[in-house]
Order: sequence, then structure tokens, then C-alpha cells
Amino acid sequence: MTVTVPVLALPGVRHGFFTRNAEGETAGNRNCAYRSGDNEAEVDANRTRCALAVGTDLAHLVTVKQRHTADVVVATAPVPWREAPVADALVTTTPGLSLGVLTADCAPVLLAAKNAKVIGAAHAGWRGAFDGVLENTVTEMERLGAARSDIVAAVGPCIGKASYEVGPEFVERFTAKDKSYAQYFSAPDAWGHAYFDLARFAADRLKAAGVGTVVVSGHDTCAEEAEFFSFRRATLCSEPDYGRQLSAIALSAIP
Repeated sequence: MTVTVPVLALPGVRHGFFTRNAEGETAGNRNCAYRSGDNEAEVDANRTRCALAVGTDLAHLVTVKQRHTADVVVATAPVPWREAPVADALVTTTPGLSLGVLTADCAPVLLAAKNAKVIGAAHAGWRGAFDGVLENTVTEMERLGAARSDIVAAVGPCIGKASYEVGPEFVERFTAKDKSYAQYFSAPDAWGHAYFDLARFAADRLKAAGVGTVVVSGHDTCAEEAEFFSFRRATLCSEPDYGRQLSAIALSAIP
């Protein structure tokens, strides 16, 4: 299964939030992360499927070494994955490149400008979203010629609020920065535990940054085991490792 959203169906733009399954399968292992313990050739094959689905090849799929930062890089040419820079978002104006981010509960965000031929992809876990990775991505897209109001963005499959229990120190970190952030948490229980709405938090950060159109996929990676890898689920089940799904967006190459 591949999750797509209509707002990103723009001329010259192709995208996909890819799942752990190939098309037509009900279960599988389409892990796209080299550091998840899978054979490198298998990961190459999985990434190739995703790259082809957005109109590029594996060599032109550009990713970064994600570290939950707020850093954004501008991609202008293919980069081998071993040489990828440390960052958590990418933007480009280069046709023929696809930008990819890996997630397993964090929010993948794909963005495109309607008129300026600028695209972006961001890995937004709670820390990256809290520290400004989405705002920084929008700023870089603007620097490359996109008008903020012309940007459309989709928050892809990520851990849902019903699955994302956090402790009181997590809530306090957010509300200490901005009291209005309390709206993203459920009422705390007797021990101060609450549930956090990562997708809504990410979407609101994009809207506050001036993005014209923002949609949320609504998929919960932790709850939907048949379709998505999940760090939280793997941890709760005491599994030794977990895969990551790829989300990618591409500008069509100029004929």
C-alpha cells in the first residue's frame, strides 16, 4: 500500500508515503533503513521500488542522516547514502531528484509549492517539530522562490494520539515553552501521564509558518501493525529491532 494525498497531486510532482508492504500484499518487510539490520541489497531493492514509484531511480533518491535536529539541507545533485549530511529535512528545485525521509512513528512531512517548482521533505519527531524543523523547511523553500501561501503540505502516517502516551516531564517541556501547547495533550491521569497529538502539533506548526494548505493523513503507525513499522510498538513488544518506512517526493525531470 502507498498513501497519497490529493493536495500534492500537482503538475510535475509525484509523491508517496510508502508502507511496510508492497502493492497487493497484506504483510511484508519493505524496510528502507540500512541501519535496521536488514541485508543492504534488500534495502536497496525496497528503496528502488519507492524511487521508481515517484519517477526516479535509486541513485537519484536523496536522503539524510536523521538525528532529530531542526537542520535542513538543499539538495542539488544525487548523494550516496553513506555520504549524506546530518539533517532532518531536505528541499530542492532540481528536477529528477526525489527527496526521502525515514520514519517509524515520527511524522513524515512532504511539501510542494504550487507555482515555484520547489519541494521539501521533513522528518518531524516531537523534538524536531518542537525545535523548528518544519518552520526551517518552509523558510528554505521560501528562500528558493516559493511563496508560503502557495505551499501545500501533508503530514503522513505517524504515531496517533491514542498510542502516544507521555510522562509529565514531556508535557511540562511543551507547556513551559508555550502554554497554548497544552491543547495537544489529553487530560493527565493521576500519575501525570497524558496522550500527545504529534500530527496535529506538526500541522499547526506548518499553518503558523504560513503554509497555505495543510492536510493530515490520519494513519496511526503504532496501531496499524499490518501496514507500518513502529518504534513504540517494537519497544512495547520487546522486539530487538524495527524497520522504517520511506516517504518521498520528486520533481519530474525536464524532458
